[in-house]
Amino acid sequence: MYDHQQVVIYVGKAKQLKKRLASYFRKDVGSVKTKALVKQICAIDVTVTHTEGEALILENNYIKKYQPKYNILLRDDKTYPYLLITDHKHPKLGLHRGGKKIKGEYFGPYPTVGAVWESLRLMQKLFPIRQCEDSYYRARSRPCLQHQLGRCSAPCVDKISTDDYMEQVRLAKLFLRGKSSTVIDSLVKKMELASRELAFEQAAKFRDQIATLRKVQQQQHVSGVAAEMDVVGLYRFKSQACVHLLFIRNHKILGSKSFFPVVPSETTDSEILQAFISQHYLNHEPLQGNIPKEIVIGEEVSQAKELMALLSEQAEYDVKISSKSRSERAQYLKLACTNAQTALVTRNSHKESMQARFAALNEVFELDNGISRIECFDISHTMGQQTIASNVVFNEEGPLKTDYRRYNVHGITPGDDYAAMAFALNKRYGKMKSLDKLPDIVFIDGGKGQLAKAEEFFNQLNLERTPLLVGVAKGESRKPGLETLILAGSHQLISLPATSPALHLVQHIRDESHRFAITGHRAKRQKVSKKSQLEQIEGIGAKKRQSLLKFLGGMQEVLQADVSQLEKVPGISKVLAQNIYDALHDK
Repeated sequence: MYDHQQVVIYVGKAKQLKKRLASYFRKDVGSVKTKALVKQICAIDVTVTHTEGEALILENNYIKKYQPKYNILLRDDKTYPYLLITDHKHPKLGLHRGGKKIKGEYFGPYPTVGAVWESLRLMQKLFPIRQCEDSYYRARSRPCLQHQLGRCSAPCVDKISTDDYMEQVRLAKLFLRGKSSTVIDSLVKKMELASRELAFEQAAKFRDQIATLRKVQQQQHVSGVAAEMDVVGLYRFKSQACVHLLFIRNHKILGSKSFFPVVPSETTDSEILQAFISQHYLNHEPLQGNIPKEIVIGEEVSQAKELMALLSEQAEYDVKISSKSRSERAQYLKLACTNAQTALVTRNSHKESMQARFAALNEVFELDNGISRIECFDISHTMGQQTIASNVVFNEEGPLKTDYRRYNVHGITPGDDYAAMAFALNKRYGKMKSLDKLPDIVFIDGGKGQLAKAEEFFNQLNLERTPLLVGVAKGESRKPGLETLILAGSHQLISLPATSPALHLVQHIRDESHRFAITGHRAKRQKVSKKSQLEQIEGIGAKKRQSLLKFLGGMQEVLQADVSQLEKVPGISKVLAQNIYDALHDK
């Protein structure tokens, strides 16, 4: 269904299309949501499918693609991370996200990347398997720091035999499958054997490994029979909803994640759960293992059979949706619902705190229409090189990361922060056509010089409405709480108390702007550091660069070569040799 601007506002499905559409256009519709929807419908498209299952998938795909206003929208459906043990001579244990293109065994999914890193740190203590990249592993000529810390057995320099290393890999796989008791039994036998053979040092290593495993087993084991399932808890407050997903794999709770779907009014709990299951699990290119063997929910859904059939077909094993839970499952469901309630309350309290800070800031500046949008600019560079300008945006709900921007600053004198600030402001506001996203306040991270540049820029811009410009100058010791605000125009100095919510908001915005700028600068600097000096020379492509390095023996030899030596390289003319020499010697 489309509105007058040809924007998709609703996607639905029906066995009998005539009856379904007729129900929307009768006099007594009943639902407020449906009345609002019908008022905006200007056009309807129809797609016919062979089965209900196909219709369910198509509806899910359309909702994800068009994000219709009157559908339940699940906004966070990113791919989950996995633990991967690769299929190498000396397998690597690491984090993986995305398609399963790398050969190896995948464990998960995990709810967050943090959960994966925590598991990797734990695995380092239990099993000395390498976690380094293949390029680093191949280049080693002596053991690295991880080996000295006892976290890697250094297979790269043959500090362990291939058979012993593969045995540790086998035990790690068993542990990740939830068979820690089998791993402990195997290690006990190895310890006893080493002890009988008087290899007491090796036996002590096995003893320490067993002790750590027993400790971990006590912390992580779930007292129940559920081997693999997802538990979906739901909590609603007024027009808001939170869905909390609890992950259980191999008898272990891997973690949990909260989702905050956009829910139209008069939507039932059953409809929310059905929309969540279809949008969360049904994908174009599903990851194996992302779909559990059982999904536990608190309400029956109308299309449970169709969903189970589709999920089973996609996962290539039977998938069950349970709505009537007892014993352990009921406890897990209660836990998931409690977590959903906590997550929603926390989210709302954060919003209220942010709104209070906005109100406190408005008391300081006394803007007639209040403050709804704030932007902040910062500049980051190293000795004038790889200059990056950041622009972060906050509204009353906190950071608006979709509107964040970074600008590569060029065409200025290296190290000129004033010119860099003028460049960033011009990029952001120079060609602004609509004032909808014009902020109420623009913070400039810097002193009077940067603020003066911002004032000069906005004076030349001649906008209908100019945002309030405020400089944020750090104190003498650069300690938090000693910041001074500088107002544009009068350059009046405002010092807020260290306990002021308004100052806390300014600090938050300024720190976020600084973080965003410096991460962009570091990424750019790292990218430049990996580039060869030859790449900057006009007329030198990949093949000629390779010829130079091979013929002369490396970059150091290229730098030491004179023009006559460069001419001898196949494919390098006399003119090009001179250009190369001049470029490398700054002539």
